[in-house]
Amino acid sequence: MYKPIAFYIGLRYTRARRSNRFISFHALSSMIGMMLGVAVLIIVLSVMNGFQNEIKNRVLGMVPQATVSSNHIITDWQNILPVVENIEHVQGAAPFTQLQGMITSQGQVTGLVVNGIDPKYEPRVSIIQDNMVQGSLDNLQQGEYGIILGKSLTDALGLRVNDKITLILPEATPSPAGVVPRFKRFTLVGIFSVGADVDGLVGYIALNDAATLLRLPQGAQSVRMKLDDVFAAPDVVDQALSQLPPHFYGSDWSYTHGSLFSAIQMEKFMIGLLLFLIVLVAAFNIVSSLVLIVADKQADIAILRTLGATPSTITKIFIVHGTVIGVIGTFFGTILGVTVALSISSVFSWVTNALGLNPLAAYVINYLPSELLWRDVTVIVVLSLLLSFLATIYPALRAAKTQPAEALRYE
Repeated sequence: MYKPIAFYIGLRYTRARRSNRFISFHALSSMIGMMLGVAVLIIVLSVMNGFQNEIKNRVLGMVPQATVSSNHIITDWQNILPVVENIEHVQGAAPFTQLQGMITSQGQVTGLVVNGIDPKYEPRVSIIQDNMVQGSLDNLQQGEYGIILGKSLTDALGLRVNDKITLILPEATPSPAGVVPRFKRFTLVGIFSVGADVDGLVGYIALNDAATLLRLPQGAQSVRMKLDDVFAAPDVVDQALSQLPPHFYGSDWSYTHGSLFSAIQMEKFMIGLLLFLIVLVAAFNIVSSLVLIVADKQADIAILRTLGATPSTITKIFIVHGTVIGVIGTFFGTILGVTVALSISSVFSWVTNALGLNPLAAYVINYLPSELLWRDVTVIVVLSLLLSFLATIYPALRAAKTQPAEALRYE
């Protein structure tokens, strides 16, 4: 059976038992270095993807992803919903009114963004209903002045369901005693927890109660939308405004939370770049390993040259040998990286539960998420193989320049 001589000898050098154990160890360390570099790169990028996805789902699941608002109260918001829901990427729409104020309870005061919502439509655009730990959105009834707060805020204020709190609005009301802020008594009817900063910053009341507090006609200030692709938000807003009267204006999450995701993207890029240097170092180890092998195989190269092997054949032999090292390291590194990336979340949870210690407990996301993207794996594998190939070129060309007479002089 015919075998290309360069491929056959290159493979034979890879699996042959060398008399020089240092060279053999150096080749093995290059292979292990490539394997670990690829595995670590896959694992870390998967964890970064997991954190990015969790933050996107938690934060953007609560804040408006895209909104259309009017200079005056929207009394016919029921007619606006079908218009925006027919736009591509829009999964749902709901009315809301937003106001800012302070709440006070048991002598403690804190600032709060209050959203007036319709319990019937809010689940279309928000994850709050799925994250209620006590009570329900249906408890927000017009005229009853109930309020739903985040768990971190209620814990800080020592509140429980059915407790009374006072909402203080910044708008001033003239009175015989002077200018005083407006106060309204609310009952805590529900508590939610999404594990993000909104737990301590946002509260929910009935849509009509919000209009009453602002002394506006019954209606909504804005209509918010939930999207299947959050990065399409600017285009969705433009399409919505083109179908609505001129007095409408729009906004999207990139104005309010865009810096957060830009920071995550930059962090992911920088960490990926730094970890890629590990793979690059492993590739340079292949260079040094092949240089040592070329020096060790001077006599073999000279004999091959005297038997008629061309410099091109010698070059191909060592390119094959070095590439095989890179291929094996990349292959096992990919298997190791993918295996760990798919199981690291459950393993981390098991370890933290067994030890009773969670180093992420104080953070927004208190577990270790991981999302393996095959696109990232493909890019890592291709770049690793390319670096492995490029690392073989210099030692292989150096081997091809070996002069048989000089190499065999002292043999």
